[in-house]
Amino acid sequence: MNEDIIIPIAGMITGIVMVLGIPLVLVQARKLWVRDSHAASRASPETDMRLERIEHAIDAMAVEVERISEGQRFVTKLLADRQERVGIPASHQQPGN
Repeated sequence: MNEDIIIPIAGMITGIVMVLGIPLVLVQARKLWVRDSHAASRASPETDMRLERIEHAIDAMAVEVERISEGQRFVTKLLADRQERVGIPASHQQPGN
């Protein structure tokens, strides 16, 4: 076979694959999108109840984390006030005290 004809043949094969392949890929993608949208709209009552319980659990955790952070702020303020009353400058403290 002549080597000069290989490049045009490869180009024609690539063109044919693209012309036939792109529509097939689009059809398959559209089928997946439609199937996913139908699956999302058909949530069961069990799933709704489970998601509601998860939401309540996350809200409860958020409240507890806020309480922990308030406690941390309080302890930090107490320690800062204690240092001021004792008269220890913060820059002269030893590590670990």
